[in-house]
Amino acid sequence: MGYRVGEVAALAGVTVRALHHYDEIGLLSPSGRTASGYRRYDDADLDRLQRILLYRELGFPLETIASVLAEPGTDADHHLKRQRELLVAQGDRIERMVAAVDRLLEARAMGNALTPEEKFEVFGGFREPEGYAEEAVRRWGDCPEWKRTQLPETKEEWAEAERQRKDWVRRLVALVDDGVAADSPAAGELAEEHRAMLSAVMGECGYAMQQRIAALYADEPAQLAFLVREDEQRPGIGAYVRDAVRANAARRQA
Repeated sequence: MGYRVGEVAALAGVTVRALHHYDEIGLLSPSGRTASGYRRYDDADLDRLQRILLYRELGFPLETIASVLAEPGTDADHHLKRQRELLVAQGDRIERMVAAVDRLLEARAMGNALTPEEKFEVFGGFREPEGYAEEAVRRWGDCPEWKRTQLPETKEEWAEAERQRKDWVRRLVALVDDGVAADSPAAGELAEEHRAMLSAVMGECGYAMQQRIAALYADEPAQLAFLVREDEQRPGIGAYVRDAVRANAARRQA
C-alpha cells in the first residue's frame, strides 16, 4: 500500500506542500498512486527523500540536488559517503566559526574591563577605534599569542601599564628628537622593552611576532596610537619603531 503523503510529511518533518512541490519539479515523484489518484510513497522514495533533505541541510539548492541525484553510477552508499564528507567539512567550518565568536567575546570582554569613567581617568581622551575588537580577532585570533593574552583586570593594573607605556614613549621620543639611529644600541634597548611589554600580555612574544606588530605602526595610524598617542607622536615615529625592532631582532638572532 505504501505511505500516504501526510504520513511521509510527518515522518520526514516536512510539509505536504513541499512534497507536492518536489513531485511537480520531478525531484521526488511517488512510486505509486491509488485508484483515486492519491500519492503513495514506498521505502525507496523515503530513502531518496532522506538524501534530498540532507543535501538541503547542507545548503544545496533544489536544482543542484536534482543534478547530483541524477548522476549515473551513483547509489545510496555513494551518496552517504559524499554526504558524510560534506558534513565533516561543515562541522570543521562550524567549529572555526564558534571559535571565532568565542575570541570576539573575549576581545569585547577585555575592552569592557573598565567603566567609561575609569577609561577616561586612565587613558584621558584616547579611545579604542570603533570595531577594533572585531578587526583584532580577524587579524590575530588564530595566533597562539592571542589565545594566551591576559590584559590587566583592575583600574590600578591598567594605570600601571599606562605609566610604563608613557615612560617608554618619553624615552623613544627623546631618541627620535636627538636623531639617534633606529639601529643604535639605545633604540635596541627600547625594542627589547617593547617586546617585554607585549610578552606581559601575551605570555611570550617572539621576535617574529614583535616584527609583525611593529610593521603595523608604520602603516596603520590606529595601531600606532595604541602605543604612541597622537599628541606624543613625531613624523616617522612609527617607521622608527619598526626599524628599531627589526634591527634589534637581527642583532640578537645573529
